[in-house]
Amino acid sequence: MTPEQRDELLASYGATVSEVEELQAYDTNTFDRSGEGWPPVLPLQAEPHVAAWVGYAREAAGTNAFVTLGRRLAQLRFPIEEGISQTEAYRAATLRGASTEGMAEASGLVLTRPEELTLRVHQSPAGPIPVLIPGGREDFVSLVRALTMRNEPRPVPGSMGACMVSGFNDWERIRQYRRRWEGENGSTSGAAWKEEFRRLVPRKALYQDRFLILSDGPYSGVAAPEMGFPEDKWRRLSTTIRLEHECTHYFTLRVFGSMRNNILDELIADFMGITAAAGRYRSDWLLRFMGLESFPAYREGGRLQNYRGQPPLSDGAFRVLQALVKDASENLESSRAGRSLPGGPEERAAMLLALTGFRLEDLAGPGAVGRISESVNLLQ
Repeated sequence: MTPEQRDELLASYGATVSEVEELQAYDTNTFDRSGEGWPPVLPLQAEPHVAAWVGYAREAAGTNAFVTLGRRLAQLRFPIEEGISQTEAYRAATLRGASTEGMAEASGLVLTRPEELTLRVHQSPAGPIPVLIPGGREDFVSLVRALTMRNEPRPVPGSMGACMVSGFNDWERIRQYRRRWEGENGSTSGAAWKEEFRRLVPRKALYQDRFLILSDGPYSGVAAPEMGFPEDKWRRLSTTIRLEHECTHYFTLRVFGSMRNNILDELIADFMGITAAAGRYRSDWLLRFMGLESFPAYREGGRLQNYRGQPPLSDGAFRVLQALVKDASENLESSRAGRSLPGGPEERAAMLLALTGFRLEDLAGPGAVGRISESVNLLQ
């Protein structure tokens, strides 16, 4: 669509001139497809840290994920405690890789159900990514605090069901690097290692990790009876949706360098999650997640209000956004993309690439079903 066509479309939804301006500014597409290397070669190659996590997962399968990770991630050897990140012991362990042996502060992270923590390396459209799934909300909160908040008891929003951890300094990988380097160079000199460590620091891919922490609770806070499923089945489906949703953000981050708190990103991410869980796209699921199951009424507390933007859309523009989301979602369900089975990571990555070529108005407006189907056909 041209800018003029988008203006006309928004006006047809009842948007005033000022609301059209708001929505045009809000509904930008940051998925730049003009740079070098477009389109990307699929499947994407694994990031360097994945090999180490494959080893962690293999060991955890034979023992216990919490114990396995506790041997490698220093943060899991400290409790959640006010001010602990400022102690010399904590700083030495997490910033300098010091051993926690003999540290009184390193009394261990307390989980309510440590034996239920699972670790897997998931084959996503963006390549393999490590995933931690704790047993229950309390343990999810504890892990998020330990691994992203330096073990401080900071608030974790109740609406948070997943967390992508990026730039995590993995001292186990640094120790492995040091052992290889000493073996190749025949040197165990502390001074020589310090010099090599200074050369290592700018090469972050060699020691920084990226992984997901997922809650196992109901997706979008929607209870099983509302979805018509037994509790255990809805919990399993919720985990699948949440995992594929987060992997979609991981994909756009790797391919486009963009991961936003915007309804276009969320619509695409939920599309990928729902198709993985249900075998096809279910618009009614998306609308319930967003609080639009009784459109034109909006259910306060629905997820859509989390994506109102900064500064937030006015009430009038927000009402138009609700209608756009409903129509876009229903068009996706009617398109070839919505009817396709999930397929493998490469096929799903191609479908995801197709969807990132649209703005919300493009997905909602007349002819959207045909445009979506044509785009999927070209990239698959």
